[in-house]
Amino acid sequence: MSETPTAESMPPPAPGAEDHLALDFVNSAVALPGGHFIDLLGTPGHANRWLTEHGLAAADAGVQEMCAAQLRSLREHLRALCAARVAGLPALPMALSAVNDALSKAPTAALLYWDAKNGPYRAVPCPTDEILGRALATLAADAADLLTGPDADRLTGCGSTPCNRYLLRHGRRHWCSTRCGDRARAARAYARRTQPKAD
Repeated sequence: MSETPTAESMPPPAPGAEDHLALDFVNSAVALPGGHFIDLLGTPGHANRWLTEHGLAAADAGVQEMCAAQLRSLREHLRALCAARVAGLPALPMALSAVNDALSKAPTAALLYWDAKNGPYRAVPCPTDEILGRALATLAADAADLLTGPDADRLTGCGSTPCNRYLLRHGRRHWCSTRCGDRARAARAYARRTQPKAD
């Protein structure tokens, strides 16, 4: 059952999210206990808010459902790549293609322009319709850096069921938040208490 995200319902950012925007992006869909689910990109308004909070769009960008759907699609492809990396499996070609497509959405060269008053100048174009392309390219580039960089070996999934978030492991920590760690420890303690005694 999907619910509206609130500050109380959302776990804090997972370890590593402060260094990798893509990690926060893949974790924008959160499975919670009791069959609850939070999608920070679930509506155009939520998607606009997420982009704004992460410096990828202005508050008045006016994200439409088509754009929110593209963000959710990229997120699922990035989640598939994270899952493949963590499990040591080959990446799905469709996921790689989607990320490479997103990487190509932002212009890399400053174009030459000519202003009648001031003459020639160079600038990277960013018309309003390119906001989503730039956001997708930024997220895909950060994900590519994460998956190929020195932090890739630390990437893991949260070890607390039903959490579906990813994190960068620090030492023995395998949980994305204290809340998930407490839940996992409580489940282990309950399992020990309820195990039948061996004679």
